[in-house]
Amino acid sequence: MNELLPLWQPSATAWADWSTVQWALLLAAAALCGYACQRRLGLPKVVGYALVGTLAGLLGFGGALWPLQGPVLFALELGVAVVLFECGARINARWFLHNPMVLVQSLLEAGLTYAAVFLVLIALGVDGSIATAVGLIAMAASPVVLTRVVADTHAAGPVTDRAVVLSTLSTLYALTLSTAQAHSLASPGHTLWHSVLPVLQVLLVSMAVAAAVLYLPVRLALRLMSPLSQNTAILLLALITAATASASALGGSAPLAALLAGMLLKQLHPRPLPWSERLGTISTLLSMLMFVLVSTVAAHAPWTGDITLAVLALVVVRLLAKACGVGLGHLGSSAHWRQAAWTACAMAPLSAVALLMVVPFGHIAPETGKTITSIALPAILLMELLGAIAATWALRRAGEARNTVGVRHDA
Repeated sequence: MNELLPLWQPSATAWADWSTVQWALLLAAAALCGYACQRRLGLPKVVGYALVGTLAGLLGFGGALWPLQGPVLFALELGVAVVLFECGARINARWFLHNPMVLVQSLLEAGLTYAAVFLVLIALGVDGSIATAVGLIAMAASPVVLTRVVADTHAAGPVTDRAVVLSTLSTLYALTLSTAQAHSLASPGHTLWHSVLPVLQVLLVSMAVAAAVLYLPVRLALRLMSPLSQNTAILLLALITAATASASALGGSAPLAALLAGMLLKQLHPRPLPWSERLGTISTLLSMLMFVLVSTVAAHAPWTGDITLAVLALVVVRLLAKACGVGLGHLGSSAHWRQAAWTACAMAPLSAVALLMVVPFGHIAPETGKTITSIALPAILLMELLGAIAATWALRRAGEARNTVGVRHDA
């Protein structure tokens, strides 16, 4: 396609360029590959999306996108924010009062994941600040991938619910701490206050945007509009877009703001709201663009000998740490140990949320960010593909997902 670029001579009134055509064809190929993966192989469509993006990245497409900025970064933030808002709207704080071990389990798996990845990278000779950043990125599971796997396999049950909640909570911790870590690299200090201040800033700004731009307007709108209306869903999408732009501009985290707003709204409307179904094709297109973009960018990361060793060690240790954390949280409960194993396996994916956590390091601390990127991007690419397959396998082994081979899907 790049060789044909000199032949492209749009008229003076044309607003689209050659990259628009390339992305349109890439998304068309992703839609076809995703459908084939689900119908022919029984794999979630996200695997097909990631495969197309990976192939495009390996062939050289999208190399100029990194470090993400401008409209491309905003599109990725918006796609993640929409998904995290829906994930936050599934978490009912009252559930934690009746089952506090969920919070204990969440803290255990997140803390063990960070500690294990940090210690392994230190053992491999990685600098402490870089190991800290990569450990925080690895802490997050990917509710973005997991919710697509759940939707494509029609999974439902205790393992599915627990995996989505734990993934969402780990993302909450990781987004707050990684964004704060990036800010602290820009203005290093040696006091406790210099360490705590960035965390408070990110959390408070994100909470303020969540309440003022998303929660309060939606609460007011629901007094006047039906939650079943498509116009209500479009209103919500517009507000999420505004919140995404506001949070980033004010020094907060756009995905974190959307997640917190969803959690706040759940306390107002305990029953599920059908916004994702009302958004329909728009939500699907955002998800497809998100997964293709992540794999296209991540495929440009170099795989040297040292980097490959660090990535493989990170992936293995991360899976073991999450399994240990989830398993320890199951002690004393009536759940079978196999449920803990399937839950931990379903939390394997890394994807768009992890990529968004890498971006600030590249902008704020370019030298440190370059090393962080060289480790994180290959791990994201590997675990977007293998993690989605592992999550599908785990949900099927738990008996909560359907086999979709040969079944036609309209969604």
